[in-house]
Amino acid sequence: MSDQTEPEKPTSQNTLQNLHNYPVPISPPLPPISKQIELSRAMSASSKSSLFSLSRSDVVYEDEWLIAVNKPRGVYCESVLASVPNVICDSPEPGTETSLPELHLANRLDRDTSGLMIITKSHKVASKLVKAFTDHKVSKTYIAFCIGSAPEWERITIKSGHGRSKFGAWRVYAASDVGRTLPGGSVVRDMETSFEVLSINGQRVVKEPSKCRKDEDNIIVVEDKAVINIEGKKDEILIRARPRSGRTHQIRLHCQYLGISIRGDVKYEGVHEWRERTYDGHELHAESLSLEHPVTGLPVIFQAPLPIWAQQEL
Repeated sequence: MSDQTEPEKPTSQNTLQNLHNYPVPISPPLPPISKQIELSRAMSASSKSSLFSLSRSDVVYEDEWLIAVNKPRGVYCESVLASVPNVICDSPEPGTETSLPELHLANRLDRDTSGLMIITKSHKVASKLVKAFTDHKVSKTYIAFCIGSAPEWERITIKSGHGRSKFGAWRVYAASDVGRTLPGGSVVRDMETSFEVLSINGQRVVKEPSKCRKDEDNIIVVEDKAVINIEGKKDEILIRARPRSGRTHQIRLHCQYLGISIRGDVKYEGVHEWRERTYDGHELHAESLSLEHPVTGLPVIFQAPLPIWAQQEL
């Protein structure tokens, strides 16, 4: 990880932002190494996605209105959606004229993020569920494997701004910049994530998943660059994250800011090689979704099986 305590070198983007009084990002730009690695990963994912087919073992839950599936890493959401007709219970028999349901993605995951996705079976249910996600009425938990100096906190909440300049990468901005306009016309939006440490170097920290709550005594409101000790010991840290907003790359950005970038996440300073192994994607898993069923109104909780890298730590 680059030393974020050093003054950021002038760039054309920073110069433009300063000249026009635009907000200046707090997190660093993408590491140069990430461009080629991400291109290679994208090509690999395109190939894998073109051959991908869901199986019934990937289905976490299904009823007449929606289906929840466990997306594998390295597969695009659109390929998961395209293969749903092969596994849904009310699929028409080959050769029949029965129409397929109107399938829609209720939520999306990054290419290399595994875990829960919900696909709805009608336009009406889709609009309700998409609104629930947009209005932050769906509670989400993720599991991430991070590398960095073991944090002194067990639970923490971080609040910051989130945005990107025109054609730029997603970056962390100061919380006080929320609402300000960026080059290209977009605005800085609020971003909040709560974290808890599950294990450090294989030693479990939290025995049982804690209830979803804010730790009011341990909140970071981001206004300055993080102070990261790049010479410190590098530990293996398993965390659970609860995003309270739904911003692109939110957990990945906040892990970077905290100095515990996700293993394999080269975009946000995560290690590409670790202990004589090269990683072909980041280790982030969408663990659970809690929501009100869009049709029945009953509370439901979907939970995806943990990937091997998380099982081994726990």
